[in-house]
Amino acid sequence: MDIILLGPPGAGKGTQAQRLVEHHGMRQLSTGDMLRETRKADTELGRKVADIMDTGGLVSDEIVSAMIDAKLADMGPDVGAIFDGYPRTAAQADQLDDILAKHGRKLDHVIELHVNEDALVERITGRYTCANCGEGYHDVFKQPAEAGVCDKCGSTEFKRRPDDNEETVRKRMQEYRGKTAPILPGYEERGIVSRVDGMASIEDVTSAIDAVLTR
Repeated sequence: MDIILLGPPGAGKGTQAQRLVEHHGMRQLSTGDMLRETRKADTELGRKVADIMDTGGLVSDEIVSAMIDAKLADMGPDVGAIFDGYPRTAAQADQLDDILAKHGRKLDHVIELHVNEDALVERITGRYTCANCGEGYHDVFKQPAEAGVCDKCGSTEFKRRPDDNEETVRKRMQEYRGKTAPILPGYEERGIVSRVDGMASIEDVTSAIDAVLTR
């Protein structure tokens, strides 16, 4: 089973993708991860990607398609794929269909983690981590048992990501809507789009996705 998992940054897409990997043996194909992996490889494609990224250029659809094609070739036919960060345009969606058909596969589901923007802003801007061990906390939802002391390692140093601020989060949301809007109508026509409440608990989101996959 091959699926596209959609959702803005902070919606929990990465967490749910990892659960699909663990529970269903699927493979997460993240364009960001693939670019970093390809860049490190001593291949013609790897060197081309490195040159583009080093000069601040945009990696073409053709290169992304080549990476996905190579990944699917390495995967067995019984291993499902989770596409994360691709496709972003209608043209890329058409390319993905062609690549899947080449490998005797098809897209089964497009699952969007639907979120409330204001609640997502609160979720993201309130999060911070222990500077020593990386344990995650939140101003509202998960504070240390003892104020200012990490529950896991006892450190008193914490940090926040500099881009976890309201302006950046709302810009990400706007960019996400702009990128997903072109691809959804075609998938809607095919009847393969499902929306899951991304603001629910992690367990409830996982259960809702499982329900979609077992229809």
